[in-house]
Amino acid sequence: MRIRPAYAGPRSRPVRVRRRGPRRGVALALTALLLAPLPGCRDQLTPPPGAPTSWPAALARRWAWQWQLTGPVDVSVAADVFLLDPVVTTSTETAALRARGRRLVCQVRVGTYATGDPDAARFPAAVRGAAVPGRPGSRFLDVRRWDSLEPVLADRFRLCRGKGFGAVALSDVDGFRHRSGFPLGFDEQVLFNRRLAGLARRFDLSPGLVDDVTQVAALAPDFDFAVNQECVRRRECAKLLPFVDAHKPVFHVEYVGEPATFCVTSVGYGFASMRKDRALDAWREPCAPP
Repeated sequence: MRIRPAYAGPRSRPVRVRRRGPRRGVALALTALLLAPLPGCRDQLTPPPGAPTSWPAALARRWAWQWQLTGPVDVSVAADVFLLDPVVTTSTETAALRARGRRLVCQVRVGTYATGDPDAARFPAAVRGAAVPGRPGSRFLDVRRWDSLEPVLADRFRLCRGKGFGAVALSDVDGFRHRSGFPLGFDEQVLFNRRLAGLARRFDLSPGLVDDVTQVAALAPDFDFAVNQECVRRRECAKLLPFVDAHKPVFHVEYVGEPATFCVTSVGYGFASMRKDRALDAWREPCAPP
C-alpha cells in the first residue's frame, strides 16, 4: 500500500477533452445488492467465459496496460490489459472491453476498508483497526481473522467475476509495515496474502500482487502477476525480479519524471511501464515495449 504524497504541482501537456459519462446511480445500487450477504443470491451471477486470465510467458515483457479508477472508462485506449474498479465499472463497459479482446483485472482492497464501501457494515468491529494515513474514512483490517474476512472478500471477488473480470489485483496487502492497530507480523501477512491468492483461484480469477515489494520473494510463486507503483523513484525495482525471472508480467507505473528517463530502467527490467496521474484517470503515457 502506498500513502499518497503531497501534490507535486501541475505540469504542462496537451489539453485533454474529458467526456461526461452517464449517471451511475443504478449501477452503484445494483453493486450494493450484489455485495450484500443475502442467502440464495450467490448462484445468480453467471461468469462469462475466458477465466482465469492467462499470461503467456512469451508476452510477459510486451503487455500494454491501462490503470483507470476514476472517470468513465475509456474503452478505446490502445491497451491489452485494463485494471479497473469493479464497483464503479459497469457490466456494459466490461462487455465492450471483452468484445475488443482485452484482459480485465479488477482492483480489490483486501487489507483495508472505507466507510463508503457498499459492504463496510459487514466487517465486525473486532477487525477494524487504525485509520489509514492520507485516506479519510479508511481503516486497516485485522488480517489474522480470516474467518471474519473471508466471506466479505469472497463476495468482492464474486462481484468481479459477475462483471466479466478474469483477474484480480490485491491491494493494501502490507498492513504489517504500518501502524494498523494490530500486532501484525511478516509471517501473518504472508499467510493472509497466500490465502487471498487461493481464494481468487476458487473464483477463476488470476491473482496479482499490488506493491508489497518486501514480500515478493516469498509470494511470487503464489501470484500470477505484480502491479507496482514508483519502484524507479523508490529504487525498489530489483525486488520485483522474482516475477520477471518466472516470466510473469510486472505492470509498473510512475507518477513523476519523464518516461524517456524512467523507461530505460523499468523496460530494462522487463516491466510493462507507463506514466499516470495520481488520480488514475484515463490519461496515460506508456513506455515503448522492448
